[in-house]
Amino acid sequence: MRALAFAALAGLTLAACEPVKDDGSQPVLDLPQECGAAGYQGLVGQPKAALDSMKFPLGTRVIGPEDAVTADYRPDRLNIEYSRAGLIEKVSCY
Repeated sequence: MRALAFAALAGLTLAACEPVKDDGSQPVLDLPQECGAAGYQGLVGQPKAALDSMKFPLGTRVIGPEDAVTADYRPDRLNIEYSRAGLIEKVSCY
């Protein structure tokens, strides 16, 4: 009986960790966005060259399709990703 209670508790605990889905298909993690990415969303779709005359917070990463980056999560780090075509595809905190 004790093992059954433990298994049920473990199942409930893991269920609470399930990512929220925004449209039923893509998991969305509810992580803090402390880097200010919301203020830079206007860059999405712009050419990478638009970044040349801008100033960004210390530690901002401009990431190309072939660039290697560390996998550590930092909610205060702004990341700007661009495509092979040189267009900005994503601005986010991680």
